[in-house]
Amino acid sequence: MMLSTVLVAVLSLVQSSQTITPNSFYDLMHSAHRDADVAGIVDKWFGAQALRDGTSVKVQGLFAVWAISAPTSKRVHVITEDSSYLLSLTPLERTGKWVGSDRLPEGFGGRWAYEVDGQRLGDWKAIEAYSSDPDSEPRPENPKGTVTQKPSWHSSVFEGTDRDWWVYVPAQYRADEPACTMIFQDGQSMVRYVPTVMDNLIAKKEMPVTVGIFISPGSFSGKSSNRSFEYDTLSDRYSRFLLDEILPEVEKTVKLRQDPGSRAIAGISSGGICAFTAAWQRPDQFSKVMSWVGSFTNIAHGTDNREGGHNYPALIRLTEPKPIRVFLQDGSNDLDNEFGNWPLANQSMAAALKFKGYDYRFVFGHGFHSDLQGRAILPDALRWLWR
Repeated sequence: MMLSTVLVAVLSLVQSSQTITPNSFYDLMHSAHRDADVAGIVDKWFGAQALRDGTSVKVQGLFAVWAISAPTSKRVHVITEDSSYLLSLTPLERTGKWVGSDRLPEGFGGRWAYEVDGQRLGDWKAIEAYSSDPDSEPRPENPKGTVTQKPSWHSSVFEGTDRDWWVYVPAQYRADEPACTMIFQDGQSMVRYVPTVMDNLIAKKEMPVTVGIFISPGSFSGKSSNRSFEYDTLSDRYSRFLLDEILPEVEKTVKLRQDPGSRAIAGISSGGICAFTAAWQRPDQFSKVMSWVGSFTNIAHGTDNREGGHNYPALIRLTEPKPIRVFLQDGSNDLDNEFGNWPLANQSMAAALKFKGYDYRFVFGHGFHSDLQGRAILPDALRWLWR
């Protein structure tokens, strides 16, 4: 059989030590190919031990690849726990390897496992698949802002804690025009990808010129974390930390607008409830909230086991609406533990915000407790917040 153009391209990638991707492998599996060549690619890509154990899935956007060594098998499938998905793997002749590649539906999420000759192997594993917004990728034609890591911050509000933090200043910032501000909790992770999105949206005028502040949770001597105390507690302490310490420090080098309409705050998990709490406590300072897989649950339960964020839906319903805009994201496979059920908690938040007439948006998918869906929809979320 003649090698196809696709196979030649994929083999070239492997030989040149470039990275093969689920997307390119999907193209390969849908071309005329030689099983022995595909087996060689799979060996190099996954590794022999992983193939014997049953590899983890490789996902890129909506494309997924599974592979396993099962030389005596007659049937090998990928199955999901809820029986909503079944993929028959293809045997690579005389190699003992089985592979499967698929383009998954947008927002696909669930727990999967290998099934060999009717027997499930191993534990259920999570998978999510989302297409990527073009504005999540660098665009050479757009001006690139600067990200500066600041010296470790020693807090007075959270006495005894230190934290890493970063400041993003867009290329369009001018000292005679104060900028908007967006603060991100768990900044050590979000600083890796948010500035690129901000570069693109600011260049397109789909969000204003905005300084990004990325803050890690505090820790004591770099050891025990103060994250849950800072993020999950329902008080004004974190907003005071931002207003009394962080924002004045940033304003030593860049000028920021002071009105609440110019300030947004965001976070993931406990960082999400932290963002909401800051705006809830100080709507005169923060008017926009973005929460991914927010922990609106009873983590900060206190001495009476009743003080946590699970109280927010009731508080929202019983309190006059506050001038804040709220973007919520969660998935049906999010956490369910002794502190609460995350999907139900976020649905309750959305229902309470709707009941009180808030300007809110709730994106609910099939994901787990991860940032994957949030990252996929980040450009759209920022466009909505800053519209």
